[in-house]
Amino acid sequence: MLIRPLVARGFWSLSRYRLRSEALPATGSAILIGAPHTSNWDFVVMLAIAWSHGVSPNWLGKRSLFTFPFGAIMRALGGIPVDRANPAGLVDDVVRRVRASERIFLVVTPEGTRGRGTHWKSGFYRIARAAGLPLVLGFVDSTTRTAGFGPTIHLTGDVTADMDRVRAFYADKRGIRPGDFTPPMLREEQTG
Repeated sequence: MLIRPLVARGFWSLSRYRLRSEALPATGSAILIGAPHTSNWDFVVMLAIAWSHGVSPNWLGKRSLFTFPFGAIMRALGGIPVDRANPAGLVDDVVRRVRASERIFLVVTPEGTRGRGTHWKSGFYRIARAAGLPLVLGFVDSTTRTAGFGPTIHLTGDVTADMDRVRAFYADKRGIRPGDFTPPMLREEQTG
């Protein structure tokens, strides 16, 4: 769609934030991490980042976002509804969708909520590993008033080592509401 890059350009010209991005992987698909996820504005910023790169991303959102009257809009913007009360099979379903697409950029907010939690949800990691996709670390940083895509990480399967790289990137990033950021730690790391 030609209008999306124009909307993104308009957003950045009016925004207090500046786009500061690394290039996306040229060879196919990726899981795009959206963090820190502390505000509803993160959604708008992530769309502007992706559209600036010529990407129409898909994203996971709670099922209630997809009801009338906004459901059709959310789907048109790339949304995939998630039933948080019954998450069984979500990773397998998303992996099937990824494998069926020639090119997909799936935005996942591993914090799972805009409020502070104790750990990140590991679905993004499991999807990336199962589908053989790299992670692109997206960010919104209120300290520098920048947003964009950071480095691309190819996962090794060593969860702690991979997450150490993720933690290093997000160590100096502060969300729109800094106190609500959940530090990048997976439950699997805590339980061994």
